[in-house]
Amino acid sequence: MKTDRVFLEIFKNRVQAIVEEMAGVVLRTGFTAFVKETGDFGTYLISPDGETFASPLETGYTLSIGIPAIDVIRSQEWQEGDIVICNDAHSTGGMATHLPDVYLMRPIFIENKLTAFGLCFVHSSDVGGKVPGSVSPTAYDIYQEGLRLAPVKLYEAGVLNEAVQRIFLDNCRIPDQNLGDLNALMAALNRGDRRLKELALRYSPQLVEDGIQDLLAYAETRVRALIRDIPDGTYTFWDYIENGPGGYPVRIRCDLNVDDDRIFLDFGGTDPQVRASFNIPTLNKPGHYYLVPALIRYFRTLDPSIPWNSGMVRMVTNEAPAGSILNPTPDAAIGARASTFIRVMDVLTGALSRAKSGDLPAAGAGQAAIVMLAMNDPVSGRRKMGVIQPICGGSGARPMKDGIDGMDFAVGHLRNIPAETAEADMPILIERYGLLPDSAGAGRYRGGSGIELRVKVRTPDTVLTARNMERLQFQPWGRVGGEAGAAGRATRNEGRPGEQDTGRIDELLLQPGETVTFRSQGGGGYGDPYLRPAENVLEDVRNGLVSAEQAAIRYGVATDGERIDENRTAGLRSAQRPAPEEFGYGEARKAFESLWSDELQLGLVRALGDYPLPLRDYLKRTAMPEAERRVAAGEDVNAGNISELVRGIHAGIGKL
Repeated sequence: MKTDRVFLEIFKNRVQAIVEEMAGVVLRTGFTAFVKETGDFGTYLISPDGETFASPLETGYTLSIGIPAIDVIRSQEWQEGDIVICNDAHSTGGMATHLPDVYLMRPIFIENKLTAFGLCFVHSSDVGGKVPGSVSPTAYDIYQEGLRLAPVKLYEAGVLNEAVQRIFLDNCRIPDQNLGDLNALMAALNRGDRRLKELALRYSPQLVEDGIQDLLAYAETRVRALIRDIPDGTYTFWDYIENGPGGYPVRIRCDLNVDDDRIFLDFGGTDPQVRASFNIPTLNKPGHYYLVPALIRYFRTLDPSIPWNSGMVRMVTNEAPAGSILNPTPDAAIGARASTFIRVMDVLTGALSRAKSGDLPAAGAGQAAIVMLAMNDPVSGRRKMGVIQPICGGSGARPMKDGIDGMDFAVGHLRNIPAETAEADMPILIERYGLLPDSAGAGRYRGGSGIELRVKVRTPDTVLTARNMERLQFQPWGRVGGEAGAAGRATRNEGRPGEQDTGRIDELLLQPGETVTFRSQGGGGYGDPYLRPAENVLEDVRNGLVSAEQAAIRYGVATDGERIDENRTAGLRSAQRPAPEEFGYGEARKAFESLWSDELQLGLVRALGDYPLPLRDYLKRTAMPEAERRVAAGEDVNAGNISELVRGIHAGIGKL
């Protein structure tokens, strides 16, 4: 290490301040609500080799790009004043992961030497595609999802390429707002360029160059020491995206292998890519930032002083099989990849829990449903569209503390949009927005409560989309005796004639006066609920988070809402309790896995691998109901013979 340790600490804080300032610029100057209110954007400093050496912690989206996720940077001929725009996953080497994430990159030259890159992105509220907002769970190829931009120079030597800008703006529903967001990103890049040059002027260009490399190496050294504290071994966990094509869950499975100071993530048992938009284009890049967040957040929880940069994942390798939901082909739909990303976090949290049982929380809500509306303004007649609210839910309870109400750790960067702002921007009424009683998983430490949102529309032919709705069936799991949190749900016109459970929403056409009510998940509980202090249960009842009825049923605490009935409580809590489960999955998942065991699902994935990739999803969604039919008829279906079942289905293709 060339850099003095004292200066390295100074340098770490200096570059951290730069990316936070860049993020502040975007937050203050962005145009769309999803940027200026929710904060779904990112600002970073990148080494010439493509590693993130500074990433924001306070504002925007925290990110650690694994080596070499942005190889494309090194293929450009760069000059001062260049800015590249892109949003395509495969041509950026997995840097972009769906089309609404629009990236800008700018080289930073110090004394005519390429020293770093500024990188930023904004989640655009629309880049074209078949639905407003561009993200539809039912999209089955990327061509339905909007405009694709391989890396191309938006500015060359400071001169705007108007044709490129025109192509981008002509292919979206909100060109003025998108241009405003692009200008915010460019302002952030300009700020980062100026601040890093000031740093070099103050300390010297060589110190900045050495500091970049040594800061990455320092993070690597610190994380390797933490990994050595995890017992060597293989820790397996899996979870599901619900209601995939054909109505069956899509499984994400990981063997987390720890060997001294290295981690290998083997996703070999994960299901094939799907004919829907849940695929994540990681390209199997080592330490890809959509595979490792649970790891790096765990490390930073143990040691918050570790620099948040790509050095944290240098020792992480992975195997996401080609053609799986975590490494799909270039034509696969990827818009709703956030649903899968959040579930990957749950999977790795579960795997780590098997290794370090007392360190990890229960599962959180497991979704970030982005509710968006598009309509014609009743006064001006102009088309309006925008995000109304990101619907998250409670976080999982921790081994020493309750979960956080209304926000899951997995999507903690998303801020809520004030109801007043939403109503001022759009002709709608927010009839209800608050925490949802009896949604949190019970436990010694309860999970965080979910959210209830009711939206009433006021204009004809309003289109509502709500991408990334998940855990409507399989609940957020509890830990070591803690109960699962409540599943989510959404209802159209609740309490009125024609009331409808919407299930996962793709696109709803609403008329004046219609409502949609969202109820998100509560986080899983941690520990035996009967060990929760009765006073804490009473406080939750008083705060409206737990009903008196559920306090008695789930916690064994009898209360009238104001005081505890000590005698009844003692009687309730003296009842015999079942042995605590390591993971409390809830009844729906238990019922599914009573047939679909780990072994049987692995057998099915192996069998599907014998056939061309375009057929695998079809064969899966055809084989699963046939297997269930045979079991119901008394036949034996197991990991050894399910390949015969798949072979028979394949043989019948084209013969009808």
